[in-house]
Amino acid sequence: MKIIDKQLLDKTSEQAKQSPRLRMNYNFHERLDDPVNRLLNAMEPGSYIRPHRHLDPDKDEIFLLLRGKAVVFTFDDEGNITEKFLLDPMAGSYGAEIKPGVWHCLLVLERDTVVYEVKPGPFAPLDPNNMAPWSPEPNDEKGVKEYMNYLASKL
Repeated sequence: MKIIDKQLLDKTSEQAKQSPRLRMNYNFHERLDDPVNRLLNAMEPGSYIRPHRHLDPDKDEIFLLLRGKAVVFTFDDEGNITEKFLLDPMAGSYGAEIKPGVWHCLLVLERDTVVYEVKPGPFAPLDPNNMAPWSPEPNDEKGVKEYMNYLASKL
């Protein structure tokens, strides 16, 4: 049996705080070619999750918030926000499912935020065509900061 408890969330969150990207995965799937990828994604405020989609191969993605607070944004092909949903277990909003081909990202609002993610395997790095061309590259520090401030202004 694989257990998700406070100790595992704390350990993964501590690793996220030490990561330059301010996030850390803990995989439950034992092989990258597992037919279902299951993982914890511990994230800190300031972590940039670039808007992306899952096409070719098409993959649904499910987020269940275990603790903390984050907002899921979806976008049209021009980068306009089409939906936003606050993930906050204290407010009774726990998760979201994103369909294949839908541009999306998360904005982390609280320290020690952890989501449980599920998506079809096998794992494959995102093709560059699945990264939103209207969003800043992760190495564009100024652009990323401005973009994250823009998203925060839409809450």
